[in-house]
Amino acid sequence: MVKIVLDAGHGLRTPGKQTPNGEKEWMFNNAVLLAAQTKLKMYETVELLRVDDPTGKTDIPLKTRTDQANAWNADVYLSFHHNANTGVWGDWGGVETYTFEGNRSSSKADKLAQLIQPRLVRAMGLRDRGVRKKNLHVLRETKMPAILIEGGFMDSRTDIHALRNPHTLKAQGEAIADAIIDYYRLKKKSNTASPSNASMTFRLVTGTFLSKEDAVVAAERLRKQHGWTVYVKEES
Repeated sequence: MVKIVLDAGHGLRTPGKQTPNGEKEWMFNNAVLLAAQTKLKMYETVELLRVDDPTGKTDIPLKTRTDQANAWNADVYLSFHHNANTGVWGDWGGVETYTFEGNRSSSKADKLAQLIQPRLVRAMGLRDRGVRKKNLHVLRETKMPAILIEGGFMDSRTDIHALRNPHTLKAQGEAIADAIIDYYRLKKKSNTASPSNASMTFRLVTGTFLSKEDAVVAAERLRKQHGWTVYVKEES
């Protein structure tokens, strides 16, 4: 079993954590977390624990988050963030992946960060600022390997376009999940039919024709090409 902690960084009410236009960092962080969470749930032997407030309304203290992760005996801690420089629009930008800088630096965290960073760059299409080290609480006070991801600058004229794109944020979350999947060699769950869909049938509408003869010809063509059973229905 691989126990993974997910942390969407700052809450909605954290002072200063926003774009120059007032868009809250947590909104970006949360979108990435949810995408990573969704993908990781598709794999066997995975347990997930979210330590920030899923609504973003409460900024849970960092000590509470790391204490919870340590008590849970997690295998890895992932903290999702987006950067800022001056708080006003500028031409800087790029993505970074952080591990702890200190005597308790984890080689496992470093290896995982090296897997995450290139995937992060490709997913966001932004400047590669590399894997870096820093003495941050969630990296320092966790007993398991911990990673902090900065998925772009909120006050960058370049990066903000990627951050405002839900498809790009989804790609970021899935890229981070892919690194975890590769590192722990996770196996995807077998696909099984949903009980709610087991007895359902679906209708395919192929087109509208001005004459029944044209409709019959099209139906016969589909039958020969694909082996489908196609019915011609008259409508007024």
